Amino acid sequence: MNTAMTMNAARRPKVFCIGFQKTGTTSLYGALTTLGYRTAAVVGRDLSASQLQDRGAALCIETMADYDAAQDMPWPLFFRQLDAAFPGSKFILTVREPESWYRSIDAHFGAEPTAMGAFTYGDDAAAPTGARDRYIATYTAHNETVRSYFADRPDDFLEMDLARGDGWAALCGFLECDLPAAPFPVRNRREDRATLWYRLRRRLYLLFGHRIQPEEV
Repeated sequence: MNTAMTMNAARRPKVFCIGFQKTGTTSLYGALTTLGYRTAAVVGRDLSASQLQDRGAALCIETMADYDAAQDMPWPLFFRQLDAAFPGSKFILTVREPESWYRSIDAHFGAEPTAMGAFTYGDDAAAPTGARDRYIATYTAHNETVRSYFADRPDDFLEMDLARGDGWAALCGFLECDLPAAPFPVRNRREDRATLWYRLRRRLYLLFGHRIQPEEV
């Protein structure tokens, strides 16, 4: 990323992807990076569910001192606090058909419980396997809550369905920037996750969290 692009991004509003995991957030990370945004990913991996509840919003706000944009978890769960902390920011809700979304998140996380899962879906649904109804209900309720919250603020809110073809035109129109020459990134597909390089990157990312971005490892 060149210096001019970095300085230009610093003058723009913060951008928050507030769609849940497995809705194209990694692709949006790639797109925002292409546009010059330094983009944070998961924070709070070392926190328990109760600690995320108590400290998650503050952690997200503190992290944004070093970033222009953010995506992945737990960012979507704190969209109200982020809106209050960063007036004038832009919010993007990435969405996906609920059944397809659940199949993807179940295939990715399986039966292994996580603190992030417990915080997001409840202590009794810390892993997606066997918790379909809870996951889909939480996912759809979040999306409806976000739509209602931003209903009267079209300049601040964009909904994107990457599986249905949303890409540069929608994103760059919303962010009021030029369309890049590069194709819109399509990342983190099932066939990509089968590669050794992906597994190595993921292992490093799990170890170092938001300090290493997906495309840096």
